[in-house]
Amino acid sequence: MSRQCKQIPIAIDQLVNTICGGWADETISSVAWRKRHEGKRWALLRKMIDSLFFWQENHCESAYQSEKNRLQCPPELRGES
Repeated sequence: MSRQCKQIPIAIDQLVNTICGGWADETISSVAWRKRHEGKRWALLRKMIDSLFFWQENHCESAYQSEKNRLQCPPELRGES
């Protein structure tokens, strides 16, 4: 799958998250993991998302770690050479 084909769904996800009041550069999966202890709705959302991405182990946690490590950014913006 090309980089562009992967980036478009992520951009849509981030747009929906932003429309719902979240940070512009964070996915719903990442938010669900980050807020999983802030209420039953977030915990349920995390479980639902992880179920949708059944082929990826711990999808929401991985999305959160990716955001934290800025893996969605080009290498130049991650501090890598």
